[in-house]
Amino acid sequence: MFLNNNSSSLSINKLIICALFASLMTICSWISIPLFFTPVPVNMALAGAYITGLLLGCKYGFISEVLYILLGAVGLPVFAGFSGGIGAIAGPTGGFIIGYAFCAFVCGLSAQKKGIMMRILLMLCGMSLCYGCGLIWFMYITGSTLWAGLVSCVIPFLAGDAVKIILVSILYRYLEKPAASLIG
Repeated sequence: MFLNNNSSSLSINKLIICALFASLMTICSWISIPLFFTPVPVNMALAGAYITGLLLGCKYGFISEVLYILLGAVGLPVFAGFSGGIGAIAGPTGGFIIGYAFCAFVCGLSAQKKGIMMRILLMLCGMSLCYGCGLIWFMYITGSTLWAGLVSCVIPFLAGDAVKIILVSILYRYLEKPAASLIG
């Protein structure tokens, strides 16, 4: 009954792709290195949010990240350190987890833009949004000052995230055409 026209079928296909990208995001989150001076781990989650947004666009990139967040919220161990549950979202790194959805949305704006510089600029904007959400939440939960939050949650991660943006820019060149044919 629900599959009686092509637009419904197409939407279901896109939602399945969103679920696959939520799985990719989980894998990217699991690739992490805990740091001794902060509860925020070094992981590949932002790279997952970048590529999700770039390949799926605003709407489906955002949906994919929200699905990832919801899977974690119900307790599946999809976050860094194989964690999950509301406690992970309510903890010091929860703002970053929420920020991934905004990052993917902003990166998805470049789905219509073909220039590499535009993609890099939008990934930088997405990263800034994610950092902003994460920093504000971290400061709220821990009672940290702005400087303490920057030292714990932002400054140590900037170089690694610059490398992630470069790697995703290169990877995108190889995935753009196959993803476009898959997503439609």
